[in-house]
Amino acid sequence: MNVFLADLRQVIIPDRDGQHGPLPPLLVTMTVVTGLVDAFSYLVLGHVFVANMTGNVVFLAFALAGAPGFSLLAAVLALAAFALGALAGGGLASRLGHHRGRLLGGTAAVQVVLLLVSVVLAVIAHSPVPAGFRYSLIVVLAASMGVQNATARRLAVPDLTTTVLTLTITGIAADSTLVGGGGTKAGRRLVSVAAMLVGALIGALFVLHAQTVWPLVIALVAVAAIAVTAQVSARSDPAWARG
Repeated sequence: MNVFLADLRQVIIPDRDGQHGPLPPLLVTMTVVTGLVDAFSYLVLGHVFVANMTGNVVFLAFALAGAPGFSLLAAVLALAAFALGALAGGGLASRLGHHRGRLLGGTAAVQVVLLLVSVVLAVIAHSPVPAGFRYSLIVVLAASMGVQNATARRLAVPDLTTTVLTLTITGIAADSTLVGGGGTKAGRRLVSVAAMLVGALIGALFVLHAQTVWPLVIALVAVAAIAVTAQVSARSDPAWARG
């Protein structure tokens, strides 16, 4: 239990001189953002995710099979825009990857622009969202998540990918002390799962019971805070920031 709590604390309130500095809580916040935007995309834009590409591949198959409620174009656009965003994120990583603080700050700044565009589109479109605005929102949001995922991959903080939870949940079970495993990193992994759950829950509550644009507004504010925090934290060129 002590190891679990210590691991939990290192993710939420990491040591200033730790290996990853402030990156763990910032990436946890990005995981919350993922839940927010996927809740918006699935509940407002139809059966499509803008961050969970595994789901979109399955939705693409459903659409090809003629299952009702699934859009072939929406799934293809989400996959293509995510890939383009990841390509752009890879370009940022090539230029800024030597300094993890500047890389995260630059990525978050790009996301701020894309999320701001998505908020404007959502406000103009109202609800239900017309087809043109729907596809535009899918492209902008998926591109934002592609940039985010490429950066999280380059930052390489264990178990904090900001999107993919399948391996995280597998690790919690497979490494459990119940099966003779070390049980290490369970706290870190559970925080990641909880962050996604909280983000999706908040997003769904706002979509279902308030204004549908609010999940995007919250995501925008969170990413803007990440951009500022990353840049300020890395000004002194600490050891954790060096790629």
